[in-house]
Amino acid sequence: MKSFITWIQTFAAGLGAPGLFLIAFLDSSFLSLPQINDLLIIWMVTQHPELMPLYASMATLGSVAGCTVMYLIGRRGGHALLRKQFKDSHVTRGLALFQRWGVMAVLVPALLPPPAPFKIFVMLAGVAEVPIFKFWMAVAIGRGLRYFAEGFLAIKYGNEALQFVRDHGREASLWVVGIVLVAAVAWFIWRKARTPRVPDAPSGAAQ
Repeated sequence: MKSFITWIQTFAAGLGAPGLFLIAFLDSSFLSLPQINDLLIIWMVTQHPELMPLYASMATLGSVAGCTVMYLIGRRGGHALLRKQFKDSHVTRGLALFQRWGVMAVLVPALLPPPAPFKIFVMLAGVAEVPIFKFWMAVAIGRGLRYFAEGFLAIKYGNEALQFVRDHGREASLWVVGIVLVAAVAWFIWRKARTPRVPDAPSGAAQ
């Protein structure tokens, strides 16, 4: 398996931007290729900094496409398929997160690097019948923030960014998740404050 992953990585690097799309698609759907896409983005951006927006965008689109496959599998297979693939307790807790937070239950895991679980939330989004446009937006925002941040790191620090992601990628992602959660809570409070209250019915109104 290790030799196959090495071959995939070399092949994708030779393709350039389409290779990033391919790796992201495979990693988000049928295979598990932890951190290969992240490290490829950094390496390729250090070679061609001017192409950073293209590289990050192709990786994001590939991830959205791969996640869509898993979303559709979850939507068609339902609970039965999920419970064959994952523990019942994980499925139950995941569905509870969707009921409470909606698409945020996809966006936050999309930001996190391995070994944080992600595919179970993608499939749960299908089971929970999250509207596909909202699902696409959540994955695109989560993965886009992650890949563009890595691209900026590569431009600023060059090859040193590779070691930074290996050593501190998880901590940096947690900071980004914290910022996203604070922004989401602030937006929720603002939206709730702007929602007009329905006046209470007069106590003497006819029943």
